[in-house]
Amino acid sequence: MSALTVVTGATGNVGGSLVSALVAKGMPVRALVRAEADAARLAGDGVQTAVADLDDPATMASALAGAEALFLLPGYADMPGLYAAAREAGIGHVVQLTGVSAGSGNMSNAVTEYMVRSEQAAAESKLPHTVVRPSAFMTNALRWAGQVRDGDTVTLPFPNVATACLHPADLAAVIAAVFADPDRYAGEVLLPTGPEALLPREQVAIVAEVLGRTLDFVGLTDEQARESMAADGTPQRYIDAFLDFYADGNLDESPVRGTVANVTGTAPRTFAAWAADHASAFTRS
Repeated sequence: MSALTVVTGATGNVGGSLVSALVAKGMPVRALVRAEADAARLAGDGVQTAVADLDDPATMASALAGAEALFLLPGYADMPGLYAAAREAGIGHVVQLTGVSAGSGNMSNAVTEYMVRSEQAAAESKLPHTVVRPSAFMTNALRWAGQVRDGDTVTLPFPNVATACLHPADLAAVIAAVFADPDRYAGEVLLPTGPEALLPREQVAIVAEVLGRTLDFVGLTDEQARESMAADGTPQRYIDAFLDFYADGNLDESPVRGTVANVTGTAPRTFAAWAADHASAFTRS
């Protein structure tokens, strides 16, 4: 029988896709959520649920009981404590999600810092684990879906930054493959990407084609990007981090890698395919 896998962030794009991928493989899943209402919504064939606060490792014992594998998002308040709880519960393999920037080790960047600390906690735990550092997600385009619904102009920051954006389902497929053969991937750092590097204006053009509309693209200056993020309530440390990544050029998510195909045997989905599947999010009511 396959190992029971606990999935954190089960209501999110990645965690939700992973729950579906594991169920499709016939692997038992326990979806970990913060609220009883989410647990009731997610429970179903092949899916157990548990409620815990990942910022408080003391709440994790019952959620991890009887499980053998754990998918863990990065950046919780006490990552070493979560790994200690996993070790106490007898977890045999952890997949730690981080990001491409973790490879730089730049602890002056707030985003990179929590990614690196998450990976350090994994290493120091001595638990068998696999680190997965994906490129940016296609679902980030949903942040500007409201502009498309409300008008014909899309204004975005960092117009000259291309990313090999990744479909969450392809990321989930990679992680599910790791859980299906954990010994093969123990100690590995996997870097899944999408099949092509796209600029923001190219993503907008693809959405326009899917919708059969004309959309104009306007790129923000770096100072305008800073002001826009501040107006949205983004904490200053993260504004500085994003400008370090994309204005100063200290993060490159444009390389296209063969990780998805190599691990899953299937080529990654295109942004056009993702846009077609999510056209309703961009469609005027």
